[in-house]
Amino acid sequence: MRNSAKRPSMEIKQGVRMAHDSTNLSPLAARKCSGLRGHLRVPGDKSISHRALIFGALARGETQIHGLLESEDVLNTAKAMAAFGATVRKDDEDVWYVEGLGTGSLVEPTGVLDFGNSGTGARLVMGIAGAHAFATTFMGDASLSSRPMGRVLNPLREMGVEVLSRSGDRLPLTLKGADPAQPITYRVPMASAQVKSCVLLAGLNMAGTTRVIEPVKTRDHTEKMLRGFGATLGEEMNDAGETVLTIEGLQELTAQDVTVPGDPSSAAFPIVAALITPGSELVIEDILLNETRTGLITTLLEMGADITIENERNSGGERIGDIRVRSSALKGVTVPAARAPSMIDEYPVLSVAAAYAEGETRMEGLEELRVKESDRLAAVAAGLEANGVPFEEGKDYLVVRGGGTIAGGGRVITHLDHRIAMSFLVLGLGAEKPVTVDDAAIINTSFPGFADLMEALGAEFE
Repeated sequence: MRNSAKRPSMEIKQGVRMAHDSTNLSPLAARKCSGLRGHLRVPGDKSISHRALIFGALARGETQIHGLLESEDVLNTAKAMAAFGATVRKDDEDVWYVEGLGTGSLVEPTGVLDFGNSGTGARLVMGIAGAHAFATTFMGDASLSSRPMGRVLNPLREMGVEVLSRSGDRLPLTLKGADPAQPITYRVPMASAQVKSCVLLAGLNMAGTTRVIEPVKTRDHTEKMLRGFGATLGEEMNDAGETVLTIEGLQELTAQDVTVPGDPSSAAFPIVAALITPGSELVIEDILLNETRTGLITTLLEMGADITIENERNSGGERIGDIRVRSSALKGVTVPAARAPSMIDEYPVLSVAAAYAEGETRMEGLEELRVKESDRLAAVAAGLEANGVPFEEGKDYLVVRGGGTIAGGGRVITHLDHRIAMSFLVLGLGAEKPVTVDDAAIINTSFPGFADLMEALGAEFE
């Protein structure tokens, strides 16, 4: 078992963190197990954790955050908020405190902001940085530096933000905030909660009215948290059936107590692991059940999964509950493109479930996977091929043909992508030969303690 000692009391301070060292990898293999059983909690939701830190830094007073995901991604956002002048600290009881400065009142960082592997952290923070009249430099690890940032930089440019980059809208880059920044009306060209959130955060921190038009509804954690911290946010449907969000800038936010529920994207891995390993039954407690995040559950139920929701309740404006999952005989289905925004991070592990399902599973509308931590569509296809799973990969779709014995025995290249690593470790739990991922250390960006937790339930890693 791996060491998972409790962190001591700490204060986050401004500083520069070294990017992930792609030459220092930690391989891990998963082998066939006899089933998973038990109750567990997964780490706090990453999307809500990022936003709780950001809104705490923008609010007046001290925000308390319970259940914060203490992953590398989230801690880099905490460091960024400290660099902007907020006080960010954690006590001995695992409660985080953020003393904010107020909207439009951040100070210029004295150093570079390093977001490591986190596209969410970088893109959301670009929104607040661009609305302040100073320069902010962003960097990340090799994976994040290869990912396009134009989708958030384009609306910021319309607001008057100057972008300085030598690598074509990729990190490292510097934003020089406009003085004053100009509010805009922006129609999001493709479904992206990060773009929507970036524009709303920029609009919150500048004078005037900012509007975001969203043709396809995406996860709405930013809107819920804006309202939870006391902001007024307009929301209506236009004649074209699009969601129009309106925010008045420089509204005062009030510090809150925030409890972060379990991350459904992290819960996806033990859920699928239980489904594909005979004799399994797990209860995963306190999981976020926001309707913009439950596409995987919907799909697995269509595939015949034995999944039930128990103890359903509301907390902080979000629906949460416990998920009970038992091993099941799955069947292939077609997953419509319209469902992609509610499960975009879960397609790699859904592909693993599809490998164990009888028949063909077709997943459509996957172009967004090309620009995640890796080209996830290509990485999934390569991992399936390495382990003897039949598939067909297209520009924006993937077909997995399941039902046979999974040979396993392959070595999967993760491309510094935590979800690729966890997905193929799950694949190995039912395969005939062990499945190896080239780097398990990258899992800490979203799910610290993943291997220990899974072993405690009956998984076998080596």
